[in-house]
Amino acid sequence: MILKTPPLGWNSWNTFASQVNDELIRESARAMVETGLKDAGYEYVVIDDCWAEKERGADGRLRHDREKFPRGIRDLADYVHSLGLKLGIYSCAGERTCAGYPGSYDHEFIDAATFASWGVDFLKYDFCNRPAHVPGHILYKRMGAALANCGRDILFSACSWGAEDTKSWIKTTGAGMWRSTGDIFDNWESIKSLFNQQVDIQAYNGTGCFNDMDMLVVGMGGAGNVGMGGCTFEEYRTHFTLWAMLNSPLMIGCDIRNIRQESLDILTNADVLAVNQDPACRQPYII
Repeated sequence: MILKTPPLGWNSWNTFASQVNDELIRESARAMVETGLKDAGYEYVVIDDCWAEKERGADGRLRHDREKFPRGIRDLADYVHSLGLKLGIYSCAGERTCAGYPGSYDHEFIDAATFASWGVDFLKYDFCNRPAHVPGHILYKRMGAALANCGRDILFSACSWGAEDTKSWIKTTGAGMWRSTGDIFDNWESIKSLFNQQVDIQAYNGTGCFNDMDMLVVGMGGAGNVGMGGCTFEEYRTHFTLWAMLNSPLMIGCDIRNIRQESLDILTNADVLAVNQDPACRQPYII
């Protein structure tokens, strides 16, 4: 899969963290359509960490949490696809995910095949609990190779936080986007810090592999998992504009089922989205 422009979508982590389930994802997918976000270009609905059982099955495969997702991931993917959207899921390059669920280390090919069989379209791949003796570039190349051979187009979202000089090797992994910063929090100091980190690495951004500044906090209002203080309307608007100008993927993190109109207006601003989705991927510069 070769990305021409930064991906747009929604991710469960910023607001819901471990409180993910089948109904939440279906409701959020419907909200993406009903609010006009889909028409504005947002297409990925991504389940972050905590969707799986705590241990793999006897066959070595990941299993969905049967209480959270009683109908299974394949059924959920079919529903999301029926709305004209794409489903994303989460795993990790370590032996365990950041929240302690089974990671994909040493199971890359079987996990990629599993995700493909479920109809998954996007994989966020985190960097927690990784083996100390294996360099990060090897871990991401392994999953990149597995996805390239799984029989399905799955967007590879590498979430290594920019560690181990990610920028120097990420384009060798097949990733379509890479986390170039640490985690975002819902306050202006966090937004400003992530922006300042990004300015000097714009040369690594562009068609095929986009610098990911982490998910948006527009509309969170201080609530949810990363809702630490909240922002003013002007700060949210500035946040969205900066991410768009720097060609970052735009992954919404608020509860879009209950989104306020002022936040929706920011996220669907056609002029700002056009800058982000410029097919020439012109990088901004400081005058």
